[in-house]
Amino acid sequence: MAFDLAESLRRLKPEKRTRPLTRRSDQELPFVDLAQGFGPPLLLDTTVYIDVLQGRAPTEVADLLRLRLINHSTVALGELTHLFGRLDPSHANTKSTLRPIKGVINDIPPHRLSTPPAEVIAEAGIVTGIMARLNGLPKTDKQPFMNDVTLFLQALKMGCTLLSRNITDIDLIGQLVPTGRMLLYRAS
Repeated sequence: MAFDLAESLRRLKPEKRTRPLTRRSDQELPFVDLAQGFGPPLLLDTTVYIDVLQGRAPTEVADLLRLRLINHSTVALGELTHLFGRLDPSHANTKSTLRPIKGVINDIPPHRLSTPPAEVIAEAGIVTGIMARLNGLPKTDKQPFMNDVTLFLQALKMGCTLLSRNITDIDLIGQLVPTGRMLLYRAS
């Protein structure tokens, strides 16, 4: 397995994290409207797909998606395909809801879709645990941030910037892993 627990623990220092995390002010965060059009490739959070499909992505996000190289994660793919099992097939709106999602999934170029490596998944578990402990989540709430942390760390590993509407969670993750890059936005 390509994972060195000791190295990850040295880098992440979970024992040094003792204060609850709080969301930083908007002025301290990188929002798309402040970003240049050209820069590192993007890795998309599931929120981006949803907002684009629902017409809620701001113009700045649409422009950015045209200008930057776009990468996709199997983590976001799993979150999108979850709806195919979750939505009631007998509900009148299910087919019309799933049709555009199917189109987006079919349009993902295979060479732009990647799976997070073992070290990313393992470190995501550590960071998720730190977040849960610092925010006082009940132990029954096992991994509420795992997918977001995995996407963040996958973007870091790939040299990408994570694009997301999930401002609070991504900010908290960025505080624990300050070497990662993020661009945030609000839905229109």
